[in-house]
Amino acid sequence: MAERRSSAVIGFRTASRSKRSRSRLRRLAAAGMAVPLALGAVFTAGAGTAVAGPGQGPTAVVSLGDSYISGEAGRWKGNSLTNSGSRDGTDKAWVSGSTYDPAKVYGTTAANGCHRSDSAEVKSAGPVADVAINLACSGATTDNVFRAVSGGVGFKGEAPQADQLAAVAASHDVKLITLSIGGNDLGFADIIKECAYDFVVWYSYCYDDQQYAVDQKIDGVMAKVGKAVDEIRAVMAAAGYANGDYRIVLQSYPSPIPRGAENRHPQSDWSRLNTGGCPFWDRDSDWARDSLIPQLANRIGGVARAKGVQFLDLRDMLQGREVCAKASKLVSPTAPASARTSEWARWIDSNETQGPVQESMHPNHYGQLALGRCLALLNAKPSGDFSCRNTAGGDHTGMYLTPAP
Repeated sequence: MAERRSSAVIGFRTASRSKRSRSRLRRLAAAGMAVPLALGAVFTAGAGTAVAGPGQGPTAVVSLGDSYISGEAGRWKGNSLTNSGSRDGTDKAWVSGSTYDPAKVYGTTAANGCHRSDSAEVKSAGPVADVAINLACSGATTDNVFRAVSGGVGFKGEAPQADQLAAVAASHDVKLITLSIGGNDLGFADIIKECAYDFVVWYSYCYDDQQYAVDQKIDGVMAKVGKAVDEIRAVMAAAGYANGDYRIVLQSYPSPIPRGAENRHPQSDWSRLNTGGCPFWDRDSDWARDSLIPQLANRIGGVARAKGVQFLDLRDMLQGREVCAKASKLVSPTAPASARTSEWARWIDSNETQGPVQESMHPNHYGQLALGRCLALLNAKPSGDFSCRNTAGGDHTGMYLTPAP
């Protein structure tokens, strides 16, 4: 049983063991807690209509998968307790007064929830190719990547991502395809929901039950991640590409929360929920950061090696930049938004006072710039598996690669 806290109430997330507290967390879940992982389809730089293919037409880099690569939470430049106006400069969707337009960041996908942001990984990677095409969609699972002929299903009004890729492969010279998938199959949203419940409502830990659930599902999930790679290969072969004509990068996930000892808020009061937006016990935080995220990274890396594609290990990418991390801080009138000092992930705003809850626990604008830099660095490495890390106190330009473990 976790230790009890004081009933202190701080900040804008009024917390208690009341029905209202429970309902907030249930809304967090009902929103799909699209928290972990959702991506969509739609070209970020208009696809041409002329027939092209390997060696012909504009070169393209394409992203497929879920929210961690679609650009979810790209609306936010750090987190601020100010709920009005520009939210201390953190809200890129602010128009004027109390008017906000998420389409400024997510374009047409603000409406269907795929949330492909203007700073999504393939867009912020820079001149990797002539055209950056984002087919990922927030909330997507492996089934949404597979071709329809192989059991794939459309998602949020869009065709399966592999079928969309077929059109891109026919009209562009695709050079790089990067894939982030599996988190939603594994139930990241449910894990976050249950761990938050256990902190706010039940005063118990989540790591043991959730680890058991992960262990029961992970073999099946990894098999489907492998099938997603096979589906990409099948699409490209049908379009006339040989394996050497393009590269596939399979990437893992970063942890949006820090270890317990690295959290700037104590677990003995309500500040993690009310002020920081990170309602998790130390022990559960340690489990997520040092067990769950590495377990998933190691398994995805194994799939990459088995399928002969490159692996981009992101387990440490947000180190020190997570929500509530001691090495970062909230944005305020006296602490402006900055990639050097602000958090690189979106907190849990369970009251939805600042946009939809589905943005929670994803790399924000700064985090996405960092992801783009990681992809650009990997693009310069024609082979090998790498981990991407940040330089403490630096911005996204300080990202660097080390050999993957």
